Amino acid sequence: MLKLSYQKHTLQFKFEAGTSRGALTEHPVYYIKMWDSSSPDRAGIGEAAPLKGLSIDYRPDFEEQLSQIIENIEDLAIDQPARYEINEISNLVPAGFPAIRFGIEMAFLDWKNGGVKQIYQNRFYQGKQLLPINGLIWMGEPGFMQQQIAQKLGQGFGCIKMKIGAIDFDQECALLANIRERFTADQVTLRVDANGAFSPKDALKKLEKLSQFDLHSIEQPIRPNQLASMRKLCQESPIPIALDEELIGKLSINEKEKLLEVIQPPYIILKPTLLGGFIATKEWIDLAKRRKIGWWITSALESNIGLNAIAQFTAEYDEGTVHGLGTGGLYHNNIGSPLTIVKDQLEYQPKKFWEELPGFVE
Repeated sequence: MLKLSYQKHTLQFKFEAGTSRGALTEHPVYYIKMWDSSSPDRAGIGEAAPLKGLSIDYRPDFEEQLSQIIENIEDLAIDQPARYEINEISNLVPAGFPAIRFGIEMAFLDWKNGGVKQIYQNRFYQGKQLLPINGLIWMGEPGFMQQQIAQKLGQGFGCIKMKIGAIDFDQECALLANIRERFTADQVTLRVDANGAFSPKDALKKLEKLSQFDLHSIEQPIRPNQLASMRKLCQESPIPIALDEELIGKLSINEKEKLLEVIQPPYIILKPTLLGGFIATKEWIDLAKRRKIGWWITSALESNIGLNAIAQFTAEYDEGTVHGLGTGGLYHNNIGSPLTIVKDQLEYQPKKFWEELPGFVE
């Protein structure tokens, strides 16, 4: 019979991670263990990590809901779970709990592949494929941001993503100007992420000013669910716009299709924890490809358990794009893993061991 349990783990940031929604100092995640009672020594591990201020299932009773969903799945008394496909397991979780869906999908695929943190059988997991990633610059005082920029450039990142919208806009422009004085767009790709910090009234003016820095793209310049304003910006902006928060909460194929048809964005950003897992993310990829919309995948502050799963999924569909998968070094108490950043690429090094998870024995 299919059995499940979970354990909470609170990740502690090494610094105050600034966003336009405030600073983060800790991030609670829930590890989900899945096994067949006939062979309890083999278990899959998933991670449900709803993000405060973004996830539709970040709510006071999240743990209670997770416990109830796990109990409901166990009550089905699923015999011979290896015969099930991922979509059948995924559909056991209500669509309104995307982080839990992702965690259940992850645990199931890990279990099905032997319980060794192998989510997909691909070259990334074998250590033969590296994924290009951007260097992320968190919001904060100008000096702190400048320090991060110098560090990422010194490490050899060819793509820098800077979060903007928390400090004075002119100071943010000065930071971008400083990078461009030293590196051309051919040498360093610049992305910015506004997290919806601009108003529809002043967004275009700010985008025009930002365009002097040869930016690759800007993520979510205005808050989501302002479809007419976002469509207009996508048409008029001198910088290609990437939708991020706009995608959250769009659970059906019809909702996803309508969003892309109305706004017609150049790019979309895909975060499996926020969108509902592998199946939901693959739907977005297929819809984007049919409309010639660019896309890349980004983690959403998961621990290395979730990051590993997202990276393996990314490798299944990667087309040489630079992704946002470098969150592993943010925490004091992350889970030690074979994931390693080599210059500006994420690598899985199979000879390295996974640290045992806190709370329960695998």
